[in-house]
Amino acid sequence: MALDVGAKRIGIAVADPSGTFALPLATLERTNRREDLASLRDYFASYGVDELVVGDPLTLKGERGIAARTIDEFVESLRAIFAGTIHRIDERMTTAQATKSLIAADVSRSKRRKVVDRMAAALILDSFLARRRNERPA
Repeated sequence: MALDVGAKRIGIAVADPSGTFALPLATLERTNRREDLASLRDYFASYGVDELVVGDPLTLKGERGIAARTIDEFVESLRAIFAGTIHRIDERMTTAQATKSLIAADVSRSKRRKVVDRMAAALILDSFLARRRNERPA
């Protein structure tokens, strides 16, 4: 499972059972950290998640800015409710890429707002899965 954590929403995506491709799953409207974590815990249990990929919002220069430090704190909170492995992956430009794809598909602005975060999470997960495939010995 992958998360694209934003200030207002959390995009959620899951991998198919073979770990070949990512599927956009849901967009969680954020309320407060306690409720956000409770909702995420439900998703983890429902999908039997043992590995989690969290987007790491580095700056365009690849540095850790304010957004990355905020995600660091969120990941520490995740560790309190998730016993599996948590991976961090660079998420630069995933939301922009997801938005561009949705615009190209002529998705209305109101519908884009509802799905862009889960699409970004799927892009994050696709990137992670591709890297994992490339690291496996032939």
